[in-house]
Parts: sequence; C-alpha cells; structure tokens
Amino acid sequence: MPHVADPTLEMLLAAARRAARRAYAPYSNFRVGAALRLKDGAIVTGVNVENASYGMTICAERSALVRAIAEHGPGIRVIAVAVANLNEAASPPCGACRQMLAEFTEPEAPVAFPAADGPRVVPFSEVFPLIFELKIGER
Repeated sequence: MPHVADPTLEMLLAAARRAARRAYAPYSNFRVGAALRLKDGAIVTGVNVENASYGMTICAERSALVRAIAEHGPGIRVIAVAVANLNEAASPPCGACRQMLAEFTEPEAPVAFPAADGPRVVPFSEVFPLIFELKIGER
C-alpha cells in the first residue's frame, strides 16, 4: 500500500494544501482542499465552499469532482485522492463525498487524508467498502 512519502501522493497533498488556502469557510473557519489525480494524469483541485444555509455547503472532494467532470468530461477515472486542511484536524472524506467519488474512483486508488492518529493512506475500497450502486438502465 502506498504511504504518504510516495512522491505522487506528496504532490497531491501539496496541491490540496494550496487549494485549502482558497476555501470559503467564513462560518466554521475549517478550510479544506482536495486534489484528484485522473487516469489521464491530470490533477484537479477543489475547496470547501460554505453557505449561510449550511445544507448548501459543498465539501472540497465534491468540489474537485464536479470540476474534474466539467473540465474533462463524465468518463473520468480517479486514480488517487488527497485531502488537506489548514486546521490540522482529522478530515477523511465524509459519507456524501465517498458516495459521489464511488462512481468515478478506482477501488485501489490511494486516498490520503489527515486522521486523528496522523496522516493516513488507504485504498478507496477501504474508505468506502459498501457503496450504493445503481446500474444505468435499472431506474
């Protein structure tokens, strides 16, 4: 399993940290950045964007995913994910982010994030082992 010292993950974590500086978090001051590495080699970042109506807030991981689709199309495949924040607090992807990432992320893709016991890297399949799937045409 890759570890945070992996140069590719270090590069993604650095991109996520840079992105976190641009987060819009006036209510919580919890600024998060995410970086996705796509199968074609592209790196796409996103930030959390809060809103006075808390339910309208978007997490950094979903922000990055939406941007990746907007810039590269719906056929993207995510092969690595990095999450960082400026508060040095544990922040694995939330359930909503895990579910959205599940449609585009390879099961073996490493996911790097700050955990309570320090930086952690785990395959996406361990971050979200029981995904909800709906096959196209089953609707």
